[in-house]
Amino acid sequence: MHVTAVTPLAADSVDGGPPIFQWKWVDRNADDIVQRLGEHISLTAAALGAGLVVSIALAVLSLRYRWSYPVILGTAGALYVIPSLGAFAVLVPFFGLTFLTAMIPLATYTLLILVRNIVTGVDQVPNEVREAAVGMGYTRGKLLWQIELPLALPVVIAGLRVAAVTTIGLVTVTSMLGLGGLGYFIRAGIQTATPNPTEIIVGVVLSVVLAVVVDLVLWFSERLLAPWSRKVRAR
Repeated sequence: MHVTAVTPLAADSVDGGPPIFQWKWVDRNADDIVQRLGEHISLTAAALGAGLVVSIALAVLSLRYRWSYPVILGTAGALYVIPSLGAFAVLVPFFGLTFLTAMIPLATYTLLILVRNIVTGVDQVPNEVREAAVGMGYTRGKLLWQIELPLALPVVIAGLRVAAVTTIGLVTVTSMLGLGGLGYFIRAGIQTATPNPTEIIVGVVLSVVLAVVVDLVLWFSERLLAPWSRKVRAR
């Protein structure tokens, strides 16, 4: 009787193809991953720093001239709803594909959150604290910078946490401008002839991890800089 030999199937066919996540790819591209992570952190830090400085100035103006607060908040709200890609596209003809082109819209998106939280935090300072400070000879400027803003710190940091997480998510869009960041891997993984799920997973997971780490750092910063807020919440 004639017996036909059976050829075993290839390993990749049995397993259904290559694995979704390839650690070898991560090892080969470790330097690039570190570089893109650094770009992501740099853009986020620059946008938050610029946004915080501008927001403090606008909040001080709002507290000094109360009529300006709805105008500032309305303008910040209008800027916040502009699609990020549209904002980047408008600035490219003026600044080109540069770091500044990405940072300006990112900083703008933080204004609504930060201005509102700074003003709200200052407004929540008890009146008796203000009266005591005035009785001790504090001027309006010293009262704001040495009493009101420090006491408003928990609310300000809460807004900064929201702004930071939002900005980290938006920075992934800057890869469309060729400015790097972790969004580079998401774009590259999708746009290749054969989509590379490893690149997409690296970009997404590191973005999420970065957001969680930054949020935790700001949370611990609040506990260190404003320990009294824990006692108030515990009551």
